[in-house]
Amino acid sequence: MSQLANPVNWILAAVLGYISYSYFAPSATPPPPTPRPKLPTLVFREYTPKELSEFDGRTPDARILMAVNGKVFDVTRGKQFYGPDGPYGNFAGRDASRGLAMNSFDKSMLAPLDGPIDKLEDLKEDERSSLEDWEVLFDGKYQLVGKLIENKD
Repeated sequence: MSQLANPVNWILAAVLGYISYSYFAPSATPPPPTPRPKLPTLVFREYTPKELSEFDGRTPDARILMAVNGKVFDVTRGKQFYGPDGPYGNFAGRDASRGLAMNSFDKSMLAPLDGPIDKLEDLKEDERSSLEDWEVLFDGKYQLVGKLIENKD
């Protein structure tokens, strides 16, 4: 029997051809993603509720800041959560302490921007514990960029 007529040789030739094609054929990998423009580094500073509201992700630089228990965090890299369309979007540019403590995303949990900072004195022990857990999470995950202070007159 001729070596060309042997079915095993045909199968081996087909496998070798497939492997060669797979190895040498151009890959269809997508181009690398376009890098996002780097935002300027924030220097630690004090923010009033009014000043903080400017960082709600809707501004041209799209920076998102959020206050938790008096600390202001840059949550920009979590834009899918804290951006305008995210599940926590109403907390962007605001003091989210009461809402996080009470596990409520309702806008009624937000203190008025022109009013005093919510002292959270009426929180129950479990709510205070929840707020502390959120604070620890933010401390470990996001950059601390400031502290929340009362509005200036």
